[in-house]
Amino acid sequence: MVVRLSRHRLLALFCGVVAALTVATGATAATTSSPPTVDRSRAAAGWLARQLVDGERFEVVFDGVAYPDQGLTLDAVFAFAAARTADDRGAAALAWVSRPEIRDGYVGDGTTEAYAGATAKLTLAVQVRGGDPTSVNGVDLVARLRTLEAPTGRFTDRSAWGDYSNTFSQSFAILALARTPDGVPGTAASYLAETRCADGGYPLLPEQPVCQSDVDATALAVQALRAAGRTADAAAGVHWLVSAQATDGSFRNGTGVANANSTGLAAQALHVGGQPLAWLRARTYLVGLQVGCAGGTADRGAVDYDGGAFDPGTAPRATAQAVLGLTGTGYASLTAADASPAVPVLACW
Repeated sequence: MVVRLSRHRLLALFCGVVAALTVATGATAATTSSPPTVDRSRAAAGWLARQLVDGERFEVVFDGVAYPDQGLTLDAVFAFAAARTADDRGAAALAWVSRPEIRDGYVGDGTTEAYAGATAKLTLAVQVRGGDPTSVNGVDLVARLRTLEAPTGRFTDRSAWGDYSNTFSQSFAILALARTPDGVPGTAASYLAETRCADGGYPLLPEQPVCQSDVDATALAVQALRAAGRTADAAAGVHWLVSAQATDGSFRNGTGVANANSTGLAAQALHVGGQPLAWLRARTYLVGLQVGCAGGTADRGAVDYDGGAFDPGTAPRATAQAVLGLTGTGYASLTAADASPAVPVLACW
């Protein structure tokens, strides 16, 4: 279904706030190879791949209507690369997001609407899969992204609906531009570094009256700052993450509930930031949330959001971000170059 851009943008913003909306999953194309694996990250990625609608996308259901979920689809692309598996699904997913009508509904048309975070995230996904982000079905995403940097160094949205850019936008922009020949603008790296709170963490929303460190935002900022060469600023964020980790290895954010999403992103940053013991504790927590051989056959390998009753609505996003933590591979070094087309299942003998 093709909807007008303004309606899609409103929906995307709403979905970003209300994370509990149901993700619609569907039957995917038959896999050519579903080998059993004891590798927890590959089992999780295999389960995630089997949830793709038509083998290419995720959707979100709102008011009984299914809409494209490009952001979650790109999270899956990153997860497949991190686990080095489901490569054909990763290629199909990126091809779907890159289709002009799907792409423009996500990043904007580049004229009246242009969204910094979405543009940066798609740019990075193209790079991870070895593509050319300067030519994505006729659009130079890198050039467009650079036009969204304000004089302050902040990457901002250009939209009639307002500016919803945040630390995720800034971090993904830096991670994407770090892979380009011209590199990261010094102003952009400085802007992100200067948003750091007094306790060492980074806020989700910069330039607020009270600086409140956020686990997810700090995990992304740490990786971006390292990619930009700002190691001292990144180290402060890593130290804050270590201090925020619970004794069971988990992380919590927003609602205060320990969950796979925050723990997955934090674990990734801890591994990148040289904290192996903290990463292992976080990884152990994530494995504890994964549906094992005692669970339903179709659910095995999935990572539950918070360890309660398994919720298929939140599991795809939780699993995608958990894979990043299970492998520990950072966004800056992520590549699909050596990924297998296999879609593994958790070995249960």
